[in-house]
Amino acid sequence: MTIASVAERKAVNTSEPLLLNAVRGEDVERPPVWLMRQAGRYMKAGLYNHKSLISYQDICQKHPSFRERSENVDLVVEISLQPYKVFKPDGVILFSDILTPLPGMNIPFDIVKGKGPIIFDPISTAADVDKVREFTPQEWVPYVGEALTILRKEVNNEAAVLGFVGAPFTLASYCVEGGSSKHFSKIKRLAFSQPKVLHALLEKFTTSMAKYIQYQADNGAQAVQIFDSWATELSPTDFEEFSLPYLKRIVNTVKQTHPDLPLILYASGSGGLLERLPLTGVDVVSLDWTVDMAEGRKRLGSDIAVQGNVDPGVLFGSKEFITNRIHDTVKKAGKGKHILNLGHGIVVGTPEENVAHFFEVAKGLRY
Repeated sequence: MTIASVAERKAVNTSEPLLLNAVRGEDVERPPVWLMRQAGRYMKAGLYNHKSLISYQDICQKHPSFRERSENVDLVVEISLQPYKVFKPDGVILFSDILTPLPGMNIPFDIVKGKGPIIFDPISTAADVDKVREFTPQEWVPYVGEALTILRKEVNNEAAVLGFVGAPFTLASYCVEGGSSKHFSKIKRLAFSQPKVLHALLEKFTTSMAKYIQYQADNGAQAVQIFDSWATELSPTDFEEFSLPYLKRIVNTVKQTHPDLPLILYASGSGGLLERLPLTGVDVVSLDWTVDMAEGRKRLGSDIAVQGNVDPGVLFGSKEFITNRIHDTVKKAGKGKHILNLGHGIVVGTPEENVAHFFEVAKGLRY
């Protein structure tokens, strides 16, 4: 597999990427494909016949801090482009983290190897919420804007450049729990005993994330995915109070300034909330693998595009098994308005040659 360098491509490609055309319901020959966590630790040295590329593992050895890797323009660009250079997906997602804006909101955090995110001063009172600042992206994360601008030039419309943000409830969960959580008892205690305090925090995240999406779009992102990973810990009634209205407001705010920017919503384990997700106004709902794709399509309705939803564990199977699951998912999704993806991110330890096979089969599909 050889890929022409950017220098060899001189002319700027003015045609729209396949992913954008598919989301808009235009006639496409196959579903576009990219994978969540397509840049990451599963990519070995040598990078599947690309001996000249430095692997993600090598970068991690040289730069052991995740925050350093995700807050340095050169490293962000290099890591974001690794899977593009090797597999040529139809989407190139910014290498970053949903918690990246937190320091700019006066919420210090770090990501510790083996432990995940740690919030140094968890939020529990109205006074804590008062200390949270509104996020100014250009001031706090200029490297995100610079990286997106470079990625657009490098990818040259051969694929769509994707940005992403965390949803208000998910960000609030991390900040109240102090990191990841099993039972979400702290955020639920706050929600059910001091709802005004939680709503005040959600307000700040809503304004800030709308600004962050606009900033990413202004600097080159052609679509933005919103991760509401923890909203599915809420009952449908509580989702309608603590997540849905804030997602709606983000979408409305962004659509006022960027009406044509596709917004993708991903919430793992969202089967119980599925009919409520299109009410946010997003353009694409990303399904996890616990929902049958054909049933998910019916429940969501024909107006909205879908993304997903192959089980990441399938990538541990044989090549024939992977091929069959891809065909099954695409058949169930039907023609058009479908972005082929996994139902969650690539798992550490996934054989790289199986990821290569996934892309090879996906790119060979024809409706």
